[in-house]
Amino acid sequence: MSSLKDKKRIVIKIGTSTLTHKTGRLNIRRIERIVKNIADLHNAGHEIVLVSSGAVGLGMAKLGLTSKPKETPLKQACAAVGQCELMYFYDKLFSDYSLNVAQMLLTKYVLLEGRKENVQNALEELLSYNVIPIVNENDTVAIDELELEVGENDSLGAIVATLAGADLLIIMSDIDGLYDSDPHENPDAKLIPVVNEITDDVRKLAGGAGSKLGTGGMITKINAAEIAVENGIDMIIVNGRNPDTLYDIFDENERPGTLFVAKK
Repeated sequence: MSSLKDKKRIVIKIGTSTLTHKTGRLNIRRIERIVKNIADLHNAGHEIVLVSSGAVGLGMAKLGLTSKPKETPLKQACAAVGQCELMYFYDKLFSDYSLNVAQMLLTKYVLLEGRKENVQNALEELLSYNVIPIVNENDTVAIDELELEVGENDSLGAIVATLAGADLLIIMSDIDGLYDSDPHENPDAKLIPVVNEITDDVRKLAGGAGSKLGTGGMITKINAAEIAVENGIDMIIVNGRNPDTLYDIFDENERPGTLFVAKK
């Protein structure tokens, strides 16, 4: 494993719980700091692709819903409304640092063999112009994803990292990383700093579903890690509640979270 400081092309996946308050509305202070730190990493020479959750959650808040809808048409409506607000904020905040962003909405059909080359070409062209691609699933029209999910954006992050030929995938969530037992139930649970191999024992450590606004949980992050490491990409899970964690990742002495080491 090379030093994380040497990683040039980075995919950062940001979960709904990181972007929003419990109300579902944007956590403006946090997202402003995240964007500032990403812009700084970009200025330092890293190529950044952002995979962002949050559209359905933001749409729920704007439509006055307090829990995730079960009906697919209403989920689609939430996604359509929320995606507008999400991209508006990203475009506005990144422009403060003279950075351009581009929206890429994907479905699993676009990612099939024979079509994924189009996604790869678009990513390469955007990155060559120093644009930050912002990727999400097209939940407005992709009913399969809403009902069955590629489904959750952790795996999408790993797929995008693979397509982009990334060196590192960062998963920003509401947990510090992978623990040796459930930290919600065991106050003595210990964070696992490095996972060199994803075994059945590692999979058993993954819990259940995520927050009422999101769709993830640790199991989806383990699934993403399997995709990433099999494709030669290191992956790290960190707590997104402190945006400065993005800097700490590249500090070998202070590295947070759980690092899943790529297979070479």
